[in-house]
Amino acid sequence: MFRSILGYGMNFCFLSNHHRELGFRHNQRYSLVNVKLKWVKDKVLDTVVTGERELRAAWVIVSIIAADPGGCLPVYRFSGRRRGQLGLPQDLKVSTFMRKYPNIFDEFHVPDSGGTLVPWFRLTPDAKTLNQEAVRVFQENQKDFLDRVCKLLMLTRDMILPIATIDQLKWDLGLPYDFVESFIPNYKDVFSLIRLSDDRVALKLLSWKKELAVSQLETNAILQQMEEDVRTGRLGFRVGFPRGFGLKRKSIEWLEEWQRLLYTSPYTDSSHLDSRTDVSEKRIVGVFHELLHLTLEKKTERQNVSNLRKPLNLPQKFTKVFERHPGIFYISKKNNTQTVVLREAYDRGRLVHKHPVSEIRNKFACLMKEGFLGRSRGLYKKHNAANYGENNELYQVSEAESCENGTESEEESEGHMFTDYLSDESAHLIQLLSD
Repeated sequence: MFRSILGYGMNFCFLSNHHRELGFRHNQRYSLVNVKLKWVKDKVLDTVVTGERELRAAWVIVSIIAADPGGCLPVYRFSGRRRGQLGLPQDLKVSTFMRKYPNIFDEFHVPDSGGTLVPWFRLTPDAKTLNQEAVRVFQENQKDFLDRVCKLLMLTRDMILPIATIDQLKWDLGLPYDFVESFIPNYKDVFSLIRLSDDRVALKLLSWKKELAVSQLETNAILQQMEEDVRTGRLGFRVGFPRGFGLKRKSIEWLEEWQRLLYTSPYTDSSHLDSRTDVSEKRIVGVFHELLHLTLEKKTERQNVSNLRKPLNLPQKFTKVFERHPGIFYISKKNNTQTVVLREAYDRGRLVHKHPVSEIRNKFACLMKEGFLGRSRGLYKKHNAANYGENNELYQVSEAESCENGTESEEESEGHMFTDYLSDESAHLIQLLSD
């Protein structure tokens, strides 16, 4: 249950209506008011983060196997940069992770040149079906994903972001794991891959999309027939607090005044704003409010935005807005990381507006849970033993092919870590759009 402050134009619903002194309002506009709101654990929103890391890793592995012409891969192929894409703990072997879900990953073995059996994996029929559905849904919503990437670039100062930065956000944006090769080249008239001065590869939006330069906050106000409030910038954010949060009177006064400050669209120039004021802080909140709305499930790990300070024209310590506005953002500390969740997007732990890709992810999460529980009950042991002979006869990859692929053990391959987008790969990425 939430106590809410709905801030749109003049139609604010505040926790109280006590008189505000002009001096407080003046101070509010021209300086950053020193108000600290405490962090309170929200068990309901914590549930939307639990299991996210495992889901993402399994989803990426399924995509990689499905993209392989043979439909199967040795476990060592998930080392190096691909291992980094999975986001699994370094002390967890990929093979151990995949064996947790035998209804998704079917394991068989191929001897290497020395006769050692190397684990190979292919997708089960259920995993294949779900992956095909995911591909179809993505294709049907390509325009939506195109708009999301365009708006993300439009939030930046020069409409440019390093590929490595977008790579950190690709899961949240709903992009495929190989979006640079499979998605970006479809829009050569929209994007260009460029090389930055530090030799990194970046994605550039070729032209401003005026029709997309409307924030979600503005869109919501327009839908509520509040065009005048949009024009004058009198927009506030929806704010909610869980039971037992408790707000002091000073905090309530500050929040009410803060909501009435000028709203600066994240798609407009903000260079004139003084970073030491609450007006500037409201603009930063607006930027992250919009950024989270560009994600499928209105959340992202805090570290994913750590490289956005300069591109988004933000001041030092810009992520402090998450702590100062716990009624807008919730910071979950699950999974040994911090995940920023947009409160308004959830009702009792469920997304208010669920994207079709999120529906597929939910089905996939259910399949993972089913496989994990089934394995713990021993339901797949008999099946695996019966299939071992079948694997050797019907699915065994020849030793010559294994050697050609450079078969090695998972332990040996773990040390071959490649940094993302090195010069050779950078040249390859630029070549993709120049062909």
